[in-house]
Formats: sequence, C-alpha cells, structure tokens
Amino acid sequence: MSARSAITQDALAQLFTDARSHHHWTDKAVSDESLKALYELAKWGPTSGNLQPARIVFVRSEEGKRKLYPALEGMGSNPEQVRAAPVTAIVAQDSRFFDEAPRLFPRMNFKPMFEADAAFAESIAYRSSSLTGAYLMIAARGLGLDVCPMSGFHNAIIDKAFFSGTSWKANFIFTIGHGDDTRLHPRDPRLSFEEACRFE
Repeated sequence: MSARSAITQDALAQLFTDARSHHHWTDKAVSDESLKALYELAKWGPTSGNLQPARIVFVRSEEGKRKLYPALEGMGSNPEQVRAAPVTAIVAQDSRFFDEAPRLFPRMNFKPMFEADAAFAESIAYRSSSLTGAYLMIAARGLGLDVCPMSGFHNAIIDKAFFSGTSWKANFIFTIGHGDDTRLHPRDPRLSFEEACRFE
C-alpha cells in the first residue's frame, strides 16, 4: 500500500474548522455541473457492503421548491432558508437498495439476507444513506460551496410529493449555495475530546 500524506491545513480548514452552516445565501447560482461533481466525489465514500442506498434529489426549480414548502410548515426558519437557497438536496434512502447488491458487491450474495429481514435492511438503508449525505456536504465544501443540514421537516409530505410509487423515502435535507458570511452568528461551541471520546 502506498503511503498517504495528510492534506493541507488550508484544505482541512475549508472542510471543517473554518466551514460554517449557512442560513442566508448570496444570489450566486449553483451549476448543474457543480452538483454532478459533488456527487461524483461523494459516491466514493464507504457504505455498508458498498450497497449505496442513498438517492438524491436536487431541488432547484421554483416548481420543485413549491412541492417542498408544505413539508417545512411550522419548522421555524426552514421555509425561508429553502426559499432563499439556490438548491436543496433531499437525501433519501431506497428500501430496495439490495436489488443492486449483485452488481455492487459481487463477491457475496447479500440480497436474500436483506429480503428476509426488513428491519435490518431498514437500519442499513438509514445508516448508510446518512453517511452518503454527510459525504455530499463535505464534497460541496471541498468544491467551494456552503451547506446547511436540516431535520426539521415532515417526512410523509416529502415522500408523497417526491417519492410516491417508489421505494425511496426521505432521510434528511440540506441547502446548498454560496453563504452570506456577513450574516453569520458567532460560532457555537463544540464538545471537547474528553467530553465526547474515550479510549478502551
């Protein structure tokens, strides 16, 4: 195995320590090419058994946003954030993700195991689609974009509006664009290593 070198501190800062979740956006557009590029990066992130249960809808048209607004009613400032953001990504999970198992993990036949245990399949779909959503956000930051994840929405409304008749269901959403740095609040604290971690 070839030796790996750490990426630069500037790169780490862009992805993590200097990056912020933005609630206000500039009017700079996000191109289709940028959205495709961030997926092409994120798809390489690991998922359980390489089964890749995440499915993504990039909501960018006014018609698409109108379908999304009812799912955000009563959720604080989320409707305004989605209205202002150039793009909102719906990270969904495909409950039939294992149909692709023979192609995505040909060394072992996972499909019968998941078909026999719906609860286990659901847990894998949720966990791995959440991972892919996180990879997408980090990829977006790496490409010079800003993001803001949201759990404040009504899943059933999104599922009906966007995924009716499919095996997809919403996991979480996040906005994408170029954040307005002038409207950021002071950064909130994070737990220390000692508070959040331990060795055994």
